[in-house]
Order: sequence, then structure tokens, then C-alpha cells
Amino acid sequence: MKASPVKNFLSLVKFSHTIFALPFALIGYFLAIKFSIYTFDWVTFIPMLLCMVFARNAAMAFNRYIDRDIDSANERTAKVREIPNGTITPNSAKWFVIGNSILFIATTYFINSICFYLSPVALAVVLGYSLTKRFTALCHLILGIGLALAPIGAYLVVVGSFAWLPLYFSFAVLFWVSGFDIIYALQDYDFDKKMNLKSIPVFLGKDGALGFSTFLHLLTAGFIIFAGYKAGFGTFYWIGTALFLALLTYQHLIVKANDLSKVNLAFFTTNGVASVLFAVFTILELLFPL
Repeated sequence: MKASPVKNFLSLVKFSHTIFALPFALIGYFLAIKFSIYTFDWVTFIPMLLCMVFARNAAMAFNRYIDRDIDSANERTAKVREIPNGTITPNSAKWFVIGNSILFIATTYFINSICFYLSPVALAVVLGYSLTKRFTALCHLILGIGLALAPIGAYLVVVGSFAWLPLYFSFAVLFWVSGFDIIYALQDYDFDKKMNLKSIPVFLGKDGALGFSTFLHLLTAGFIIFAGYKAGFGTFYWIGTALFLALLTYQHLIVKANDLSKVNLAFFTTNGVASVLFAVFTILELLFPL
């Protein structure tokens, strides 16, 4: 049976992968509730969620649109991605990007002035990532910056001003996402070299890339621990931290330079579970500290 257009577009943007950034957006939101005069309000919570959805939809669809020729040439992606296999036309994807970008900016207008003024900057980061693999091996870090906007962005929705604590979580997300994206990029090592695309695996080799990913995840651990210390968090937070870091370690144990068979397990399952567990225990700490 033919899939519906809605299902096709949800597949295009890999909507299920929202699980990577959304938990940290929730952390940023509840940090603002905990450490400010503001209380939970659906008037701020719903627009925050909508901004997450619209920005991510625009970013993922733009990535698929701009990479359509690359994806068509890559055996790993040619048959499974929607534009190369003909499920969605390039023109439809382009208008989907434009529509979600407009909705994102329009939603920030009804939140507060700082979110509205910074919305084009946020879009430039999340859309611009898709171009970076053509000229820099640091493309993984640009992706990390895009997802790192989630905690501080959600905090700004509530408070309308910057603070260091949500930024510590943003730095944790930056290095976490960059590290696991490097692991994911190992799958395209040969293809990227052939096409002269830039990545850390191409630049450092497979072993070097895994080593650099480990270094980035050590930085992640450092920021998560430092944030908990600075905030004076208790039992729930440290349980979440222990689980998150254990799963982070696990993904490095199951992926080897000469055996990439478990990359998807490390990338999708392990990171998805890690982010949800960490967010659950952090929010419990914020709402019901022991």
C-alpha cells in the first residue's frame, strides 16, 4: 500500500530522531522554571515544542534537498532516502523547507523579542550545516552546534536572557552530537574519500576518528558533571548522569574501526535511550529534588 504524503515527509525528516535534541530542550525549559521567577506555562511550553519541530523539519529537509545528488550516488542512501528514490520530489522538499522556516520564525515572534531576533541566526546554523561537508572536516561540530541550541533556546523561551547553566548543557550536547556523528560517518568513509567530501574519518582515518570521538565524549562528560556540580544537583541527577555516561561508553565499546556492523545500534538506539534517561532523571531532580 502506498504511504501517505504525511508519512513520506515524516520519513524525509526522520521525525523519530527528534529524540536526540528534544530531551535537552526539555531540560533547558525546566532549568528556566527552576532557576527563575517563572512557572510552567503552556503558553511558553507549546511554542517551544513547535520551534523544535519547525527548525528540525527545515534542517533535515534542507539536508536531503541539498544532498540529493550525493545521496543518489551513495549505495547506502540511494534506495532508502526519499528524494533519490522518487518518493518526494526536490521541489516539494524545497517548499517544505521554506514553509517550516517561515513557521519557525513566526512562532518565535509570539514568544519574545530575543528569540525572534535570534531566529535567523539559529536557522542559518541548522541549515548551513548541510553545506559544510563540502569544505571542512569540522562539519560534525557544526551539526553539534545546531543541536546544542536546544537547551539554551528553550531557556530563552522562558526567561528571555542568557545564563551559564543552560550553556553548560549546550556545550555537552555540542560535543556529544559531534562525537556520535563522527562514529556514524565511518559508514561513508570510502564513499566520502571518492567524492572528495570532508569528514573527520577522511581527515584522521578510522582509528583517528574513533579516538577524536572519544575525546569529544570525554568533554561531554566533563560538562555534564560540571553542570551538576555548579547547580548543586542531588541523587536523581547523578543517577541520570551515570546512566548517560555508561551508554556513552557502551557505544564506543561496540564500534570498531574494522567492524562497523553495530554503528546503527550505537547511533540510534544507544544515543536515543541515553538522552531520554538523562532528561527524565534531570527533570525529576529539578521538580522533585531529594
